[in-house]
Amino acid sequence: MPTLQDWEQLALKELKTSDPDKLWRVNDTDIPVKALYTAKDLRDIGYEESYPGLSPFVRGPRASMYFNRPWTIRQYAGFSTAAESNRFYRESLASGQKGLSVAFDLATHRGYDSDHPRVAGDVGKAGVAIDSVEDMKRLFAGIPLKDVSVSMTMNGAVLPVLAAFIVAGEEQGVTQRQLRGTIQNDILKEYMVRNTYIFPPQPSMRIVGDVIEYCSQKLEQFNTVSISGYHMQEAGANAAIELAYTIGDGLEYVKLVTDRGIAVDSFAPRLSFFFGIGLNFLVEIAKLRAARYLWYHALQEFAPKNVKSSMLRVHCQTSGYSLTEQDPYNNVVRTTIEAMAAVLGGTQSLHTNALDEAIALPGEHSARIARNTQLILQEESDLTTTIDPFGGSYAMESLTHELIVKAKGLLAEVKDWGGMTKAIIAGIPKMRIEESSAKRQARIDSGAETIIGVNKYAVASNADDIDPLIIDNDAVMREQISGLEKLKQSRNASQVARALQRVENAARDTKSNLLQVSIEAMRVRATVGECTTALERVFGRHQSVTPSVSMVYGKQMQQSSHYQQALRKVEAFAKANGRRPRILVAKLGQDGHDRGAKVIAAGLSDLGFDVDIGPLFQSPKEAVKQAIDNDVHILGISSQAGSHRVLVPQLLLLLREQGAGDIRVVVGGVIPRIDYDNLKQLGVAAIFGPGSSIVDCAIELVDLIASDKKK
Repeated sequence: MPTLQDWEQLALKELKTSDPDKLWRVNDTDIPVKALYTAKDLRDIGYEESYPGLSPFVRGPRASMYFNRPWTIRQYAGFSTAAESNRFYRESLASGQKGLSVAFDLATHRGYDSDHPRVAGDVGKAGVAIDSVEDMKRLFAGIPLKDVSVSMTMNGAVLPVLAAFIVAGEEQGVTQRQLRGTIQNDILKEYMVRNTYIFPPQPSMRIVGDVIEYCSQKLEQFNTVSISGYHMQEAGANAAIELAYTIGDGLEYVKLVTDRGIAVDSFAPRLSFFFGIGLNFLVEIAKLRAARYLWYHALQEFAPKNVKSSMLRVHCQTSGYSLTEQDPYNNVVRTTIEAMAAVLGGTQSLHTNALDEAIALPGEHSARIARNTQLILQEESDLTTTIDPFGGSYAMESLTHELIVKAKGLLAEVKDWGGMTKAIIAGIPKMRIEESSAKRQARIDSGAETIIGVNKYAVASNADDIDPLIIDNDAVMREQISGLEKLKQSRNASQVARALQRVENAARDTKSNLLQVSIEAMRVRATVGECTTALERVFGRHQSVTPSVSMVYGKQMQQSSHYQQALRKVEAFAKANGRRPRILVAKLGQDGHDRGAKVIAAGLSDLGFDVDIGPLFQSPKEAVKQAIDNDVHILGISSQAGSHRVLVPQLLLLLREQGAGDIRVVVGGVIPRIDYDNLKQLGVAAIFGPGSSIVDCAIELVDLIASDKKK
């Protein structure tokens, strides 16, 4: 009978090499993936047979999985005004979507009303603007909240937003106990990656606890936390990091609530998880299986009596980071592969990204394709026929085991720091994620990782074929501000003032439940911004530091001749001008997605630039002042949520008014090509879209500054 050694000799002969390392590959999780797995691999890891619906739930949380009922199609959407989003939701429900997932705009996430001067470029851009209960009622007009499950991605302003939803339900005739859905309420990941926090970590953790406590008593069908790894993956975390820190965050919330004397079984069955799904097909399937194993065993520390307390249930979303502006129709294929991985991994609900999301918000045509991708998988394929078809697979069980081991190592590091909150305050998870992000960017820029249409088989961009959805920010703001003015004229001002004072008093009294008093305030028509301000008077507003990792990107790129060329160009500039090229990398408005800004800052620094990083949430005026004070050559604006249309023109005007028009402005990120000409006419010197190589950017920036010196 042929042996493994016989196969190895044959394979090496076919590879025309005697090097056994050729039969291994290391993916972005640093897990060695073999070319062939056998029964011996299962014996080596001590594999034990398991079944879906039974602990430790590796093969799925339900015995029947999709055999009787497929996963829930839950597309994440929201934009412009509540009325516009409502129209989109109703059409989606009529087209086969089973649940709603609400995207809020950045102003709402950060606890600002639409009339606040800091949010001029963000209102209605990357989600729906919600200022009050009236907006929430318009959002769900004609949608029976008793029958439709609603997921809300909200963390920073969770108190007034969830309170507004509860009151909107009441005024629709739906009791709190009848409301079904999920509130994300996962603040820890905000400090690591997404950055839509408002208050410092400690009071924010109290808010999380108050929401869990209130909902576990009053909203019996509502999931009180959706513990999110998705945003970690989008920020560059590999599968093991995303897995470990998501489980770690979940354990921190369980400890927070049980330390209040609340029994784990009274809330843990209503916890849910949220993972991103990338293109490492087998690893992503293994990640979901490993997550269920890790959560089950971790929860045993809290001695649950209800088996559902230690049963990990998960919503997944296909990767946004994997989408490309170049050759965007390829994104349909990428999303399909990722959706299949989520399904084969056993997700309970799924969002599939649209093909144009590397360009702008998804339009109706692309959103329909994204939704139909799931319908086709459910109704035209056989993916729902066999429960966990990878169960017992030599490769899958081995990869699941490897991820468990890798994640346990990262969780041990977190435990040494005293838990996730203390590790986050120390900056450990953020550093690990940014290192992973820089390594991956280097692999892409060097060609070690293939991106079809970007660094291999590249074609002239056909992004112009896409008709991007553009939000009329001015029109949305006018409507929202008009609504706020009418609300304040019609409400009882003294009632509102008393309710807001109770919110402030409750913030000082740890025995008070902050969600309870927020509901009372929203009933009398306080606004999201007013409730946030009342809390802010006690808690303050958090400002994070923005360090950057160094020599992670450069170390990976040392063998690249193109990288060496850029290094020489930077050195030549420094020698000729007596100083290195200096750039300020800034984020304007309330967009906290800073992966692109951090990666470009790290890469340019490794290439020899002097790099300053602006604090998050800068106004154009603040960015201009920092650029002038630091005497930079270039002010680089990183944009993802569309605010560049409003804020970059303001910034250019301010530079000219300050006599600093010689500072060149460049823009990078998700910039629709229809904006390019206008931005350049206004004075933007260069635009770097998604998929731009850091090395190419560096060379262009040096040439740009050098050409100015020659004038």
